[in-house]
Amino acid sequence: MRSVLITGASRGIGAAAAERFAANGYRVFVNYNRSEEKALALCGRINAGGGSAYPVRADVNDREAVRRMISVCRYHGGGIDVLVNNAGIDFYGAFGATEPQIWDDVIGTDLTGVYNVTYAALPELLQSERGRIINVSSVWGVSGGSCEVAYSAAKAGVIGFTKALAKELGPDGVTVNCVAPGYIDTDMNAGFDRQTVEDIIDRTPLCRTGTADDVAGAILWLCSESAGFVTGQVIGVDGGFM
Repeated sequence: MRSVLITGASRGIGAAAAERFAANGYRVFVNYNRSEEKALALCGRINAGGGSAYPVRADVNDREAVRRMISVCRYHGGGIDVLVNNAGIDFYGAFGATEPQIWDDVIGTDLTGVYNVTYAALPELLQSERGRIINVSSVWGVSGGSCEVAYSAAKAGVIGFTKALAKELGPDGVTVNCVAPGYIDTDMNAGFDRQTVEDIIDRTPLCRTGTADDVAGAILWLCSESAGFVTGQVIGVDGGFM
């Protein structure tokens, strides 16, 4: 049985990806930091449905906690075949209101966290017969978002990280790709007012917001044999927004 570690998997895109992978026969490690109740409930649903899921707690910006998490995954699953770097936080506000601690928190979780988990999991992925890394960026990592400078910077960094690591790990047979979601109807975006959402829908050719499952489907495809010759790519899951 192949194993996947999904960071920030207690809700939203991460939770949808966990359910998709479990339904396709993967052992799923559900990483969470604070949302223990949601993570346990998700694992309970997956296991009750005949799947295999384990909750693993770690702040991705805490290197020692990440190291322990990888050890737990190794103990329960014998290794990690797929890593989905999904954990992320946002700050919406003027750049002048982006105080140093806010900047450090967003960059720490959204970019340094990707480094921390990938670095710790790399030996496991190199030992896999078909190692896969999928990083979750954003359309704002491609184009930049007004009043989301820290988030845009972090997500742009994730894209650069993806492209560089894909070149480095290609000879080892490990693919590294990135998905760049548009506006997705998740808790992270729940604070946007209705007019803002309507404006986004008007600019989206498919005339709707995205769902967590839309993104999860793209992530799962990047781990399939059909995507075996795909690496270093940024897949927009944005309804044509970009």
